[in-house]
Amino acid sequence: MALTDAKLRAIKPQMADFKLADGEGLHLLIKNTGGKLWRLSYRFNGKQKTLALGMYPAVSLLSARRARDLAKHQLAKGLDPSEEKKAKKQERSISAANTFEVVANEWFDLKEAGWASSYSSRLRSRLDGDLIAPFGDRPIRDIQPLEVLNALRAIEKRGAIEMAKRIKQMASAIFCYAVATGRCTSDPTASLKGVLRPPNPPKHRAALSATELPEFMRALERYDGDEITKLALKLVIYTLVRTAEIRFGQWKEFENLEGQEPLWRIPKERMKMRRAHIVPLSPQAVEVLLELRKLTGDGQYIAAAPTKTGVISENTMLYAIYRMGYHSRATAHGFRTTASTVLNEQQFNRDWIEMQLAHFDGSVRGIYNAAEWLPGRRDMMRWWGNFVDGTLAKQEKQAA
Repeated sequence: MALTDAKLRAIKPQMADFKLADGEGLHLLIKNTGGKLWRLSYRFNGKQKTLALGMYPAVSLLSARRARDLAKHQLAKGLDPSEEKKAKKQERSISAANTFEVVANEWFDLKEAGWASSYSSRLRSRLDGDLIAPFGDRPIRDIQPLEVLNALRAIEKRGAIEMAKRIKQMASAIFCYAVATGRCTSDPTASLKGVLRPPNPPKHRAALSATELPEFMRALERYDGDEITKLALKLVIYTLVRTAEIRFGQWKEFENLEGQEPLWRIPKERMKMRRAHIVPLSPQAVEVLLELRKLTGDGQYIAAAPTKTGVISENTMLYAIYRMGYHSRATAHGFRTTASTVLNEQQFNRDWIEMQLAHFDGSVRGIYNAAEWLPGRRDMMRWWGNFVDGTLAKQEKQAA
């Protein structure tokens, strides 16, 4: 007789285990300890076998019957229900070990060695917030293009149009890594070409023109704020390095400051693209460094400050520019743009300019010429130093 829920609820354990049949091999095994276990008896290839279907009442009578019917269907197709169950369990185990988060973290750890720490930190934040948050616990091979698109649309809704493009690129790199390592069969972002919103018109960092530079330098000379900040800003202008490279610059990186060919060797660990950078120093830059050495020369950093990082904060130089009255008119990074414009107009070798801005391509040719171009870059930076501080204008006036 078929079982009913009322009968199942009323069953009590006995001294020995016993079974109650429901039909077609399905039965409930009642343990003397009180457990009620669903079992299915069947034959496969002439052998008697038993399939465990779970415990009552966690697995209801209806669910147990559905599991029996599925097993019967598998048997009709020549499949062993027990082996199919093992395969499914193994598949779930593999999927759990190959979630998007697992693969993404593996990819990130592999790539991180080639990135500057500041760049790595930004990418880690994007990865956690925009990809692992929606997909972290999903098996990576199950993620579909539409799901990725929905995650990218959420980024676009924040107004971060360019960021959505970058996140798509990161997601593609992770999926391609998963394909290469056998965790999925395709990159779902490959079918998302042309579906993202076009980027907004680029917002260029405010930069002064060449004619505005002399007045800025006079204003900077009059600046009555922190002296280290003032000198750090001058050094940005005279060397054209990025503000982070100034902030974390260390005294041990400078060579021959009081000699004929002073240099600043910035190690690759501190550069944005993880390539060591050589900076020839003009007399003006050396003068600034010698002033800084009086203030911070006893320590590690040239722009030392009593902050958590031990150096002036990220926006210190920008706020100094604001205090000077140049809000929305100039930024520290903008001086790189100004210099590039001026030096190109003066027809200095374009490769020298790009090398000074640390924009070289990293090819064998670029690496080789890093040393070959040094004399020319040194002359160029002397010219730039004279241009910035007005010495060049005075020389031209005297010559006239």
